[in-house]
Amino acid sequence: MTRAAHAINHVIEVRGLSTQFGEAIVHDDLDLDVCAGEILGVVGGSGTGKSVLMRAIIGLKRPSLGVVRVFGEDFYGVSGKVRLSIERRWGVLFQGGALFSSLTVAQNIMAPIREHLKIEGELAKDMAALKISMVGLPAEAGAKYPSELSGGMRKRAGLARALALDPELVFLDEPTAGLDPIGAARFDDLISNLKESLGLTVFMVTHDLDTLHATCDRVAVLAEKRVIACGPLDEVRQTDHPWVREYFSGPRGRAALAAKAG
Repeated sequence: MTRAAHAINHVIEVRGLSTQFGEAIVHDDLDLDVCAGEILGVVGGSGTGKSVLMRAIIGLKRPSLGVVRVFGEDFYGVSGKVRLSIERRWGVLFQGGALFSSLTVAQNIMAPIREHLKIEGELAKDMAALKISMVGLPAEAGAKYPSELSGGMRKRAGLARALALDPELVFLDEPTAGLDPIGAARFDDLISNLKESLGLTVFMVTHDLDTLHATCDRVAVLAEKRVIACGPLDEVRQTDHPWVREYFSGPRGRAALAAKAG
């Protein structure tokens, strides 16, 4: 495969990644690819660095070693101008939404539109209203503050902001955490529908087995400071590793598998 073809197929390429906090090593020589148009679910036990990996890819935690390529560019090796152009092509939903509490939902969504696209006034408001509709929120949610929303609505508002610049790539950090089963299932459907309708590539950190079954094309398992398995869910389930066996074959794993089969 040529380098050009490889770059088209792999939206994200991580090679030899090492991250640490002081003396504590989180990742050591970690490799991972995210393919164009897929939803990749990243799972692992507590402390395996799932969110740290996401933060390393998006520039919030600089790796100690290794290369992160996004859209074929060495993210930490390019100029600030090129990095900014890359960042404009992705959106991020942090756990809890991470909305600005002093701004309304519409103002939260308009913030990146104003900053990056230099669009103001009615056009910015119309663009925010479109994103609000896309994530299944009522129009009146735009005038509300985050504190006035339920947990599920805040998640959707955060997703609307992540979609503000019409990204090609979306990062989701525990998108269904804290939601009741019905709300989580609806959010799973939303993610899948947006991926199909917008042609998104999705990097999703999750611990939710139902979400893995409902949305993910592939699953990457973090353990022992690296990716120990990556592939379709049915293949990953067969990995001979204690954490994988416990996670996928325990009561919750069997319940999720039975629900999918049913």
